[in-house]
Amino acid sequence: MIEVRLQLKYPGFALDVDLQLPDRGVTALYGQSGSGKTTCLRCIAGLERANDGFIRINDNVWQDSRQNVFVPPHKRALGYVFQEASLFPHMSVLANLQFGLKRIPRQQRRVDMAQATELLGIGHLLERYPQYLSGGERQRVGIARALLTSPQLLLMDEPLAALDSKRKSEILPYLEHLHDELEIPLLYVSHAQDEVARLADHIVVLSNGKALASGPIGETLARLDLPLALGDDAGVVINGTVSAYDEHYQLLTLQLPDSQLQMRVAHAPLERGKALRFKVQARDVSLSLQAEEHSSILNRLPVTVVQEIPADNSAHVLVRLDAVGTPLLARITRFSRDQLQLHPGQMLWAQIKAVAVLA
Repeated sequence: MIEVRLQLKYPGFALDVDLQLPDRGVTALYGQSGSGKTTCLRCIAGLERANDGFIRINDNVWQDSRQNVFVPPHKRALGYVFQEASLFPHMSVLANLQFGLKRIPRQQRRVDMAQATELLGIGHLLERYPQYLSGGERQRVGIARALLTSPQLLLMDEPLAALDSKRKSEILPYLEHLHDELEIPLLYVSHAQDEVARLADHIVVLSNGKALASGPIGETLARLDLPLALGDDAGVVINGTVSAYDEHYQLLTLQLPDSQLQMRVAHAPLERGKALRFKVQARDVSLSLQAEEHSSILNRLPVTVVQEIPADNSAHVLVRLDAVGTPLLARITRFSRDQLQLHPGQMLWAQIKAVAVLA
């Protein structure tokens, strides 16, 4: 368990959070600029000192203001990845990586050079110097260097913010690979909901220095009382399991968690039984009183209306649905809401195009 309690005041801003976070997987600190994400991360790293703070990573206390305990940054077993990779320009990639590795005594190393270079796909870059790397390559080297310190905790402060969309799409699969292969917990700061939805298991939503919510990604993204639900990217994350693959039509069949419901998704082949995370955006969900059998829409799920709120556009409403235990969101017009006579508890059919599912 990761415990973080911080109170820190600046002119015009105050951070006041009390968090209990999982000690495995990826936890996203999400919020707009000025919400306190980076300040929280820097306090955990020891780069800033909270006026009143308590930080414990499993059995290791890094700060306890009331007991006058403060472990300096260089003695905290963490790796920190900034927006810019900050590699040493006069050193080759290999020398940069060895710098991280040499900080840790051999008997305490949990990640070795071969594992780090393979996870980040940088084995072919070892003899190059930073000025001859792309932005995505530099960031991958920076992450590998942080891993080679064998941290108890890995911190990433908007590591994709300085990259264009092409470089982001290049590095995201490697971050997913880290999530799948490593047991080191990762705190990931971002204001990009698509990154968070793709990577995070747990999310903390910050605003004006306070935590509006902290919980599993699937449930938290579906909450209508959070600003996440009002953006254009509003939607839910679902962890499905591959149950079949149609090679002719290149469609995966995915079993939804804890139910017999299935969805079909346009995707490359995957082994039966493999877990696959996917996102269903609210704008891609339509609602019907009946299951439309003769339609190009392949996914038709029985749902129950849970709640409805006005969307950011006055012509729209946002509806939370329950698909046999799996939350969904639908953004529809007020006109459609009235035509369907929408109300909590109502049974409907949610329709989702196979090509609209983001996996």
